[in-house]
Amino acid sequence: MHNKVVYHAMKAFSFFGLPVLRFNFRSVGLSEGVHDEGYGEQEDVQAALNWVEKNFHLPILFAGFSFGSNVGLRACCGDPRVQGLIGLGVPVHAEGRDYTYGFLPECTAPKLFISGLQDQYGPRAVMEAVFQRAPEPKRLVWIAGADHFFQGTTDSPGAKLNLMQEEIRSWLRSEFGLS
Repeated sequence: MHNKVVYHAMKAFSFFGLPVLRFNFRSVGLSEGVHDEGYGEQEDVQAALNWVEKNFHLPILFAGFSFGSNVGLRACCGDPRVQGLIGLGVPVHAEGRDYTYGFLPECTAPKLFISGLQDQYGPRAVMEAVFQRAPEPKRLVWIAGADHFFQGTTDSPGAKLNLMQEEIRSWLRSEFGLS
């Protein structure tokens, strides 16, 4: 929730005056519960969607980072309340876990995927294969010189979070007409 990537994504949404809910999954931070390998965490996303729907009565846009992008995409794809989805640093293999995206062919909402060209958890060739399985509308953006956390690399030092944030804003403008 307090990760720099999540914070900068939140700022991209709030730039347009959109309400934003950031939350920790079960067992993270002060949250109760036990980590459930992404299964129970989908229930966490559904609970968040229910809360946003009840309190704001607006179409919902989802954005998630790393593990949160995998869990959130799985939970939100096909949910009619969710009008658009953003996956940041979408993982394929990270810290001993393999992430699959077999659900993506059924995900018809607009999708934006943003990854660093040097993302150690989502290599380009594998991420592009995941992207190809998703139906239109979709966009995949590679941030040059960025790793999984949109930080710079030795060849391109300096954080790339501002580039990630601008890609989110650009997509929100083009896909949803926000200004």
